[in-house]
Amino acid sequence: MFYREAGQFKTSYVADQAIFPIAQDRFFMVIILAVAFVAIPMMADEYWMQAILIPFLILSLAAIGLNILTGYAGLVSLGTGAFMAVGAYATYKLTTGFPDLSIVICFLISGLFAAATGMVFGLPSLRIKGFYLAVATLAAQFFILWLFNKVGWFINYSPSGTVTAPPRELFGILITGPEASPLARYYVCLVFLCVFALAAKNLVRGRVGRAWMAIRDMDIAAEIIGIRPLHTKLLAFGVSSFFCGVAGALYLFCWLGSVETEAFDLLNVSFPVLFMIIIGGLGSIMGSIVGAAFITLFPIFLTNAPPMIGIELAADLQKHIEEIIFGVLIIFFLIVEPLGLARLWQIAKEKLRRWPFPY
Repeated sequence: MFYREAGQFKTSYVADQAIFPIAQDRFFMVIILAVAFVAIPMMADEYWMQAILIPFLILSLAAIGLNILTGYAGLVSLGTGAFMAVGAYATYKLTTGFPDLSIVICFLISGLFAAATGMVFGLPSLRIKGFYLAVATLAAQFFILWLFNKVGWFINYSPSGTVTAPPRELFGILITGPEASPLARYYVCLVFLCVFALAAKNLVRGRVGRAWMAIRDMDIAAEIIGIRPLHTKLLAFGVSSFFCGVAGALYLFCWLGSVETEAFDLLNVSFPVLFMIIIGGLGSIMGSIVGAAFITLFPIFLTNAPPMIGIELAADLQKHIEEIIFGVLIIFFLIVEPLGLARLWQIAKEKLRRWPFPY
C-alpha cells in the first residue's frame, strides 16, 4: 500500500534520523506546504482568512508551546493565556516605544520576556508537580492579567484599558494595523508557525528533548543519570513560554488588532489551548496542529451542520452542545487514546504498512 517503504534503504545515521525518513511522508509534507502557501491564499476569502485560518495558525503555535511543557516535559500548566498576554503587551510597548524597530525583532524580544516570566513562575516545579503545579501556574494566570489591568504603564495609560496594534511594515508590506490585508497577516502567521514547528521538532529530537522526556517519565531516575531537574524544568518553561509569547504577539498584532486583558483569560485561551494538545496528542508537534485545527473548525461545523439537515438551533443551545461535546471528547481521548489524534494517524500508517494483513 501507500506507506510501504520497501526498498528505501538508509546508508547513514543522519538519513535514518531524519525528521521524515520515509519518502511518502516527505511527499505528503510538500503537498501540505504547497496547499498552505499557494492554494489556500488563492481560494480563501477574507472571512476564512480572518475568522478561521489566522486564529488557527496562532493557536497552533501556542499549542506547540504548551505541548513542549506538558507533553514532552510532563509539567502541567494553566497559564498559557498569561504568557501569551506577556508577549502581546511586551510587543505593544516595544512598537510604541521604538517605532523604528523591526516588527519581527519585537516579536522575538517579546518572546524572551515571556520566557523569563515563565521561568520565574516555573521555579515551584522543582518541589511540586501535577495538580499543585497546575495551581501555581493558575496563580500566574490571575496575577499577570491583574497586573496589566492595574498598572497603567503597560497600556500607555489608555483610559479604555485597551491596547491597539500600531501599523507596521515588513519588506514594504503593511502587516499590522487596521489597513493590513488578511493575506499579508496570514503569511506572517504561517511563516512563524512553520519556522517554530521545525525548531520545536528538532529541539525535542535532540539532547534537550530527551532530557525533558526523562524528567517526564521518571524524574528521580533522570536525576540519578545526571540530568539536572531544575535546569531542565526551567528550560522547558522558558522555551514553552517563548513560543506562547510570540503566539500572543501575533494574537494581538495579526488577528484581533485591539485587545483587553479578558482576551487572554482562562476560558478564551488557556483552556482551549489545553484541549488542543489533549485531543491532538500529548508529546506530538503534529498533534498540536491537528488539535488546533479540530478546536477551530468544530464550532463552525456545529453552527452549519444542523441547518443543512433541517434543524434550527438557538445560538446559546449550540454553544452548550459544543461545550458538552468537547468535554466528552476530552474524556474519551484521556481514557481510550491518551496520545490523541496524532496516535490514531500513526496507527493508520502502521495498518497501511501491513496491508492486507493490518491486524
